[in-house]
Order: sequence, then structure tokens, then C-alpha cells
Amino acid sequence: MSGDHARAAQLLAALAGEQPDQADIAKKALSEAIGAGDMELALRLARSVPAAKLPVDARLLLATEEIRRRHPERAATWLAQTGDNGDLTFMSPLISAWTAADRGNESKALNSFGAVSSRSLLGPIEAEQRAFILLKFRRTAEADPLARQAVGRGGSRETRLRLAFADGFLAAGDKSRALMIVEGMGPGEAAARARINAGKNSGQAIDSLPEAISEVLTAFAADLARLQQASPPIGLVQVARYANPHNSSTTTLLALLLAGQDRSDEALALLRGVPAGDALMGQVRDVQVRILRDEKKNDEAYRIAAGAAAIADADVGDFSRLGDVYQSMKRYNEAADAYGKAVAYAQAQKLDGQLWSLLLLRASALEDAGRWPEARAALQQALTLAPDQPLLLNFLGYAKLERGEDMDAAEAMIRKASDLAPDEASITDSLGWAQFKRGKVDEAIATLQRAAEKDPAQAEIQEHLGDALYRSGRRFQARFAWNASLVTAEEDVQKRVKAKLASGLTPANAAP
Repeated sequence: MSGDHARAAQLLAALAGEQPDQADIAKKALSEAIGAGDMELALRLARSVPAAKLPVDARLLLATEEIRRRHPERAATWLAQTGDNGDLTFMSPLISAWTAADRGNESKALNSFGAVSSRSLLGPIEAEQRAFILLKFRRTAEADPLARQAVGRGGSRETRLRLAFADGFLAAGDKSRALMIVEGMGPGEAAARARINAGKNSGQAIDSLPEAISEVLTAFAADLARLQQASPPIGLVQVARYANPHNSSTTTLLALLLAGQDRSDEALALLRGVPAGDALMGQVRDVQVRILRDEKKNDEAYRIAAGAAAIADADVGDFSRLGDVYQSMKRYNEAADAYGKAVAYAQAQKLDGQLWSLLLLRASALEDAGRWPEARAALQQALTLAPDQPLLLNFLGYAKLERGEDMDAAEAMIRKASDLAPDEASITDSLGWAQFKRGKVDEAIATLQRAAEKDPAQAEIQEHLGDALYRSGRRFQARFAWNASLVTAEEDVQKRVKAKLASGLTPANAAP
């Protein structure tokens, strides 16, 4: 309960040793050991639990251990174990394919994927794995469309996949395709291109069974997070990292999960273990800084961000990360300058796809610094690049609305943003607030209630709804909304809302 899972695993393991007939104690110890990343203890415990009682992550761990020992046939035995803990046989074609590939049997490796059903959990990543095997056999033309498909579906793994495919193309002697697969990658693209042109790989290749298993388990974890809007089991990611300890993408995911369980010290220690020259160091630093900012350790976050931005080959990600830290520290002018360097870098490297978002970040910092004319100019520049980007339309429209500038145009921008992103609660809130500011109170209430249903925890929405309800005479409901906003509101907003609760809505305490 105190968060020391490694010690808990040791204590439970000792208890399990004293009571060998109590399988449930051994299972609890096993779960704690895997979650803590103590795989030596976990493997010992796993062998003391009846196979039919082993949880999924333990069976995956045992299979991974056999793969690491170069006994993939034995791995299939653990996957085939039945019981009440899930069927893992769907992974057998993957193991068969890579076992054949590692042994040089090209036709068997590729034919093994024929056993993958479209309904299998492997279905969505079959193309990705087939592409890696094709690259292992230097069949770059056939791998290319599959690799592009995989990158397009990569989600949080996109950068990792681009680098892994680039390494595969480069190893197969196809430098042109290696360069094409990193095009549009974002932060790190310039460094990736320089490496490829120099004939150097990034160290992210996936060309063996352990590396493939690690990537597949990481993909499963990322998909669970995306589809269920919840954290995947830490044990699954720990096993993925055990399969390939050098997979820094898995390490960053694990660090985020640990931090989400109030295990920030473990997460930061894990990230410090990633070698300085890792091609995904930018992502590692992003996660380090994010965890430190969440922990209110802005000075430590600043040291990491400023150090990265000061090196000779600092890129757009390094400058924008520093801007993020300055924003957290409320050093808005310096944040605007850092984002300005990111904009300049993106322009120089012709990273056109990133410019609008960097200009948006700079505009936000400029507005917070009280430099509205410059912020407005940055937003207008961004809109020329991305005229149908709802975030830009909403930001500029709302900022104009707050200042009473060109109210017709402001409302039109926000309405267009809402049409483009009807499910975005913040934009729906902006539309409701625009209606309120224009005197359409009943219409505003209906719109703000929709926004509150989409995101009931957002303080700004609840405050806006309370103001509109109060103005319409529904004062009891207004107090309910204002109280709801206090749950997540920052200090300055709390002060304003408490004034309303004490004396009602006045021009002095109205939301801007």
C-alpha cells in the first residue's frame, strides 16, 4: 500500500516459501515481483504456481524467458497453457514466423502469418511484423507499403516505428527508402536524416524474435491505453521491457505508468538508465520533464530542458520542451522566446507540418506575458498555414471574445471550430461563452450543459455554466455548477468562484 512493491514481493515470497500449499500467496508475490520488475524473483515464483493458475503476465514472462534462452519451441508450451487466465495461443504464429526468420527460413517465416485471423489480437500489427521480416531478407520494395501502413497506425509508437523501419531499410541497402520513412517524423527528423546519410543506424532495429515480442507487447499496452482510456497493466510492459531491455520506447511507457501510480522516483530512475546517445532520447526527456512538472519540481525539469536546448544539435523538440517548462514556471516571456526558437528551427528545416502548433504555443505564451498584439499576429500566421485547424480558430476567437474585439468574427471563428470538432468540450464551452457574451443566455446554457456533460471535471466550463445559470435567474443550479468548478479550479479561479458563492455574480467576479 505504501508503494514499495519490490519489498512487498520479497515479503510475500518469503511467506509463500513458508506456506508452499498456499498458491494464492505465491500468485500475489508473483504479481508484485513482475510489477516491480524483479524478474529473477518472478521467474522463481512462477515455477512454484500450477500452470493452470498462472496469470497472463506470468505466462508471457515464462515464454519470454525461453525466447531469451533461444528455446522458442518451449515458449509456445507456456502460451498454450489453458485455464481461467486467458488464451495466449494467438501469439503462436508470431513466434513461429520469427523463429523461422532467425533461422534463415524465409518462406516459412512469411507463410506463418497465414495463420493470423483478422479477428486475432495480432491482426492490427500483422503488417508491421511482416514488414520487419521482409526487411530482414532485404525485400525492401515489398516491405515499403506495409511499413508505411504500420507508421500510419503507429499512434504513440510512430517515431519508434519510423526509426526501426529506417534501420531495416538501411541494413538492406536501401538508403532512399530509409530517408523516406523518416520524412515528416517531427522532432529528431534532422538527426535521423544525418545518421542515414552517414550510413549509421539508430539502434532501434527490430530484426529478431526477442525484439519483436517486446514491440508486440508494447503495442498491446499502447492499444489498451488508447481504446480503454485507462492504464494498461504494468506487468505487461515490464515483460515487454524484459524481452528487450534496450527498447527505450517501452521504457518511457513504463515510466509513465509508474508515475501514474505515484511511483515517480522509480520512473525517473528508470529513465536515467537510458543511454545518452539513444535515438529516442527526446521522448525520454519529454517524459522526465512531464513527471517532474507534475511533481512541482520545476527546477529539476528546467535543468534537463535547458541543458538539452543548449547543445549544438538541439532541435525543435528541445526548444519547445524548454518553452513548456518556462510556461510551468510562469516565465512567459522566456517561454515565448523558446517557442520562437522552435518556430525558427522548424522553418529552417522546412518542417511545415509542425509550424502551426508551434505558433499556437508561442501565441499562448505571448498572451500570458501580456503581449496580445504579438500573440494575435502569431495566431493569424498559424491560420494562414492551417485555416481549418479548430484549436487555432477557437484560441483566436475566444481571445478576441475576452477582449471585446470584433465580436461577430470571434463568434464565427468559434462556431466554425465547433463544427469542425463537435466533440471537443473546450470548444463547445467557447461557443457557449460566445453565446452568453452576445446575450443569448438560454442558448448559451444549453451549449454549456453539453460541454459540461463531455468534460464535467473542467473548472472553466462549470464556472461559465454557473454564470449563465445565475444570469437566467436559476441561482440554486448556478451554485451547484460553481461548487463543481471548485473541485479542479486553480487558485485564482477558486478565489473568483468563492466570491460568487458568497455574494452572487457581479461585474467584479464574472468570468472573463
